[in-house]
Amino acid sequence: MMCIRDDSGTLRNGAQFSEERTRPNRNALCFNSTLYANARQMTANVSGTPRRLRPWYYPSLTVQIMIGLIVGGVIGWLRPEWGNAVYFLRDIFINLIKSIIAPLVFSTVVVGIAGAGALRKVGRMGIKALIYFEIVTTAALFIGLAVVNFTKPGVGVTLAPSNIDITKTIAQSHPRTLIETLVHVFPSSVIESMVHGDVLQIVVFAVLFAMAVSAIGEKGKPIIRAMESLSQVMFKFTNYVMMFAPFGVGAAMAHTIGTQGLRVLVNLGNLVLSLYLALIIFIVLIFGLVIFIVRAPLRQFVRAVREPAALAFATTSSESALPKAMQVMERIGVPKHIVGFVMPSGYSFNLDGSTLYLAMASVFVAQAAEATTGQHMGWDRQIMMMLALMITSKGVAAVPRASLVVLLATLNSFLPAGLGPIGVAVIFGVDELMDMGRTCVNLIGNCLATIVVARWEGEFDDERARVFGTTAEAELDLKSGDLAFADAVAQGD
Repeated sequence: MMCIRDDSGTLRNGAQFSEERTRPNRNALCFNSTLYANARQMTANVSGTPRRLRPWYYPSLTVQIMIGLIVGGVIGWLRPEWGNAVYFLRDIFINLIKSIIAPLVFSTVVVGIAGAGALRKVGRMGIKALIYFEIVTTAALFIGLAVVNFTKPGVGVTLAPSNIDITKTIAQSHPRTLIETLVHVFPSSVIESMVHGDVLQIVVFAVLFAMAVSAIGEKGKPIIRAMESLSQVMFKFTNYVMMFAPFGVGAAMAHTIGTQGLRVLVNLGNLVLSLYLALIIFIVLIFGLVIFIVRAPLRQFVRAVREPAALAFATTSSESALPKAMQVMERIGVPKHIVGFVMPSGYSFNLDGSTLYLAMASVFVAQAAEATTGQHMGWDRQIMMMLALMITSKGVAAVPRASLVVLLATLNSFLPAGLGPIGVAVIFGVDELMDMGRTCVNLIGNCLATIVVARWEGEFDDERARVFGTTAEAELDLKSGDLAFADAVAQGD
């Protein structure tokens, strides 16, 4: 009989010792018997290829969201009055998502920086992120400028006075100056920042808080453990809220089609189509080039962003997709501290879709104004307008109707008095349809930014990316103790 000496030095029966040594690990990893049983089946098959855990007859969340979009669109088209009746479902979903953001972002940043000892990396990581943000948003501006000059959607559009009081719509807001933006990022009250959902202020406070936690050494360990638990709870809560996502996005689509229908595309269809053409070109050229340069795993990245991108598209809300996006980017191999820092910061400084939209919308109004003023805006003035947008488009995410605020302020500087508000009022009719596309691209851009910074820092986990979305991922999550992630994989998300 084979005997094995245990940790205390006592000789034990080999079979019994092996069984006793493995039992505690199994109990520690198995938060419920069903999930553990599933996880044990997550090994690779004979050929070594990981297998999917979700049964073929159980649709993924992406499929459920797409079904919700289609059903909602049909309801809004056939029964427009039903679109208004079910809109409250969209509001419930958005409110639930908003309740997740503050504790999730705060706990993720604190754990990522203080828990992982990444304090010295924050400054370097922030500089790299800002450099990438500026390069990509500048590319978005000039792609939008090129497409709008090629398709000329504003030619033939009349800038007639509108009944829409656009100044009331945007609440007399104005884009912040550089100094105002710098002052704004430092919160006077983190509670107020959480109430208003100001993600950038929450990130800044969380970074400073993490610095303080790291500075007190061992006494800060209980706080780190508490933040780790809070992060796991919020990711689990996100999984629960995502079950309601198909109903929320379906209600949002029913309302959009029911209230606006297709009639708004008759006069402004060229602008809408031009925007989506420009967004596709931007995704293929710029995002494709970035993915090639940083060697991002394309197939896994597409699989990771498809669900949060569908949420952002349907709800026209970046907030609705932020928790899910943070979760999947951690699962694909981006470290927690990079996800928690880069992605929320990107919602103020890396709005690729919104920046491209601003370039197109401003030139569209200038083209339409030419029939009224007889003045053609040449390339020199268009480039000057793009340079102005490079500054005014930064740090306005917290302003209501942020894109319209920036657009109106820019047009007032480059067009004769009175034409700016009229031009914005014309665009306002299709703004929600265009908002769907630009919000989706904003989300994809910020997800990609986390991979760029992670690769730049040499911290991207290629092994985790390789097994993302497969049954082997949940086995890895169980071993590392990421129960919320393992549960998400087990559900096929």
